[in-house]
Amino acid sequence: MAKKGTAEERDLVHKLWNRGFAAMRAPASGGATKNPLPDVVAGNGKIYLAIEVKTTTKDKIYIDFEQIDALVEFSKKFGATPYIGIKFKYTKWYFIAPENAEKTKNGNIKIEKNFILENGLEIDEIVGKDKQMKF
Repeated sequence: MAKKGTAEERDLVHKLWNRGFAAMRAPASGGATKNPLPDVVAGNGKIYLAIEVKTTTKDKIYIDFEQIDALVEFSKKFGATPYIGIKFKYTKWYFIAPENAEKTKNGNIKIEKNFILENGLEIDEIVGKDKQMKF
């Protein structure tokens, strides 16, 4: 059985390669190992990214704080910038740093579609390319 989100993770990895990054889906992310692994890791020798990927057809998504803690822990050890990568149905990819995401009363993360459309970063922003640059 294929893991949910696999196609979206591959799409994101492809987009990162197209922007000059080496990128890969982390094997055994999502709890198959005791080590904290994000869904996607990428780097270009200057910028390193660790991304927890979430996709949904709803207007909001909840993420357990354990997943975010693992993302941040991995990122610190690896020297990467942690992001939550979100793709709502019919939107492009958006990214948010864990500390900028809304927290629920029990410490989990809640990300609403309208919030990410207004406050999220686009892929060219997290890879260090200005929106006006043409390649």
